[in-house]
Amino acid sequence: MKTAPNCPRCGGPVHEPNAWTSAWRCEVHGEVYPLFPAYPPSREGMEALLRTAAVPVWLPWPLPAGWLVTGFAGAGDERVGARACVVALSGPNPVGGPGDLLVAAEEPGIGLGARLAGLDGPDPGQDFAARSPYTTFQYGGHEFPLWHVPAPDRAVFAGEAMGNWLWAVLWPDTAGTLLVETLTLRDLRDPGQDLDVPFGAMSPRLPKASEA
Repeated sequence: MKTAPNCPRCGGPVHEPNAWTSAWRCEVHGEVYPLFPAYPPSREGMEALLRTAAVPVWLPWPLPAGWLVTGFAGAGDERVGARACVVALSGPNPVGGPGDLLVAAEEPGIGLGARLAGLDGPDPGQDFAARSPYTTFQYGGHEFPLWHVPAPDRAVFAGEAMGNWLWAVLWPDTAGTLLVETLTLRDLRDPGQDLDVPFGAMSPRLPKASEA
């Protein structure tokens, strides 16, 4: 079996572009940006995603104490670039035990963030920002608020940054306490960065590839 891209919204199979269309297609969701197999937690994996990233590749920096980068993922092909990018991290849950965190940026309508959050729709849903934000992320001297989004068996927070959705998804739900204090983000696409990123084992939380 070889791994194949899948739908960023549902994980179902996608059909490649052909003579009649330049788009990838999911039988359920129509035209989509394909989600390819996750990149490994390594300098090479990070650079592979950065070569096609068309949206920010967010990394909390400095990392929370004891946390490691544990993989990357992107939705989009070489023709259009990765229009959704995910960075996975793992480390100690502030209330005990291990924790996992996915930080994602995506263009509106792609639906990968909602899939990671365990939601049915392509976005956080109506009225998700009706209450006060739970926390903020900082980047480039600006603060971006994130609101809590109800989701099953995990802690989910969403907001908007640089014209794209910004998602933070944590397991277990108690790991959401990691975001009580504001985290500072780096966009790994920015030039002039020489970060000594620590890598760990591949995150089990990154979406799985299809088999074909």
